[in-house]
Amino acid sequence: MKLVFCGTPQFAVPSLRRLAVAGFNLQLVVTQPDRPQGRRLTLAAPPVKQAALELGLPVTQPEEIKANQEFKDRLQQLQPEAIIVVGYGRLIPAWMLNLPPRGNINVHASLLPKYRGAAPIQWAIAQGETITGVTTMLLNEGLDTGDILLQREMAILPSDTSITLAPRLAELGADLLVETLRGMEQGSVRAVAQDHSLASLAPILKKEDGLVDFNRSAREILNRLRGLQPWPGATTQFRGKSLKLTAGQLFSGGPALAPGELRRQGDKLLAGCGSGTTLELVQVQPEGKRAMSAREFVSGYRPAEGERLG
Repeated sequence: MKLVFCGTPQFAVPSLRRLAVAGFNLQLVVTQPDRPQGRRLTLAAPPVKQAALELGLPVTQPEEIKANQEFKDRLQQLQPEAIIVVGYGRLIPAWMLNLPPRGNINVHASLLPKYRGAAPIQWAIAQGETITGVTTMLLNEGLDTGDILLQREMAILPSDTSITLAPRLAELGADLLVETLRGMEQGSVRAVAQDHSLASLAPILKKEDGLVDFNRSAREILNRLRGLQPWPGATTQFRGKSLKLTAGQLFSGGPALAPGELRRQGDKLLAGCGSGTTLELVQVQPEGKRAMSAREFVSGYRPAEGERLG
């Protein structure tokens, strides 16, 4: 099968590599332009470009695609049977959706119709899900509303953050993509419409999503802390400055604390949460400082009895 692959982030790299190993005819890899990164704003190639060059595949990096006649002409000349889209980061225009006979096939990191949108991995953890997965689907002009091809489930471990879960889902998605394409070639995979009444959204993350509301239960706060890593993280205020909560765990059997109230218990640092629950802060990062253990924070800042976060 002749394919064009559109992708940008590390999540898309296993899918690209697996297609190459499986012997598909990858005619072109489309990825976003190199962007400045780091403190020195050095131009850096996206992960998909780096992988494509290692595989010896042709790469193009259009700044925009909707009204790009040169790009459109190139794809029309290639006549791909399908266009694969994995985390490309651009809306796919109608002309591109309609170009290949087998459509535009997307790997989405949730069990659609749940968690449609840009941040499905983060929001699944933040909302306390214990099961997620990947979906291959046919793109249409809606937001992740196209017909489902195949799905596979994966457990979310209690210790998982979005950082640890994403690579596993990427590998699962790569396997599912190859299975989907083989099934389409053999006629064994059929598209099934989504039940839109069951849809939920996973919108792009904003800085304010990371603000900790201590009126939530400790479990809710811990889920958001895990899901919203590395950005925007879980952030509150301590003595008028930002304090990032980088690791925590549920705590039971301690004193009753008001929401946001801090309490030292030996080397442990406890924070009161909603519904009478308590979160143990295992690691924190004060504004302008490195991340440190609760023990280091207690030793350095000596929070007084009754001091509050937020």
